[in-house]
Amino acid sequence: MKSMADQKASRWKHPGGKLRRMGPSALSERELLAIILGSGTNGKSALKISDEILDTYANLRGLMGVPLKELMKIKGLKEVKATKIAAMYEASRRILKHIENDT
Repeated sequence: MKSMADQKASRWKHPGGKLRRMGPSALSERELLAIILGSGTNGKSALKISDEILDTYANLRGLMGVPLKELMKIKGLKEVKATKIAAMYEASRRILKHIENDT
């Protein structure tokens, strides 16, 4: 059985645990994207898929407006995960629009 210290240390290895402990601003783009993806696939973690996405598109901004079919060319990104990314960007776009309208 793991000690409490070991359990806490292992939580740091997972982006969700890091978010809970340190807040969302402490996460890298890789970790944020892994949380959005939710899970990996057989033999490939959500973090590994995030690495491949960021290798392809440079950063989260580079993903803006990328068509679903283009996203799904990345191994491990099927329709559901690509849809989550597209929804994240649409939500972000709408938030920015509200902010612009408020100023």
